[in-house]
Amino acid sequence: MKKNMGTVDRAARIIVALGLVFLAFGTGFASAGLWHWLALAVAGIFTLTAVVGNCPMYSIIGVKTCSTR
Repeated sequence: MKKNMGTVDRAARIIVALGLVFLAFGTGFASAGLWHWLALAVAGIFTLTAVVGNCPMYSIIGVKTCSTR
């Protein structure tokens, strides 16, 4: 897979993922039920795409936030 995510994009996804994990476990808002699992699923997807550096949705719509070499 070619990388299509830049450093800022990847860092932003990690920050959002950490916020979602905090929302799922650290607050009463999403302590159980659908919102808890939805927050964890989105956090997992964001973390995975940030670590790999490739977002499948970006590939589909033709977006590339990394520098071209």
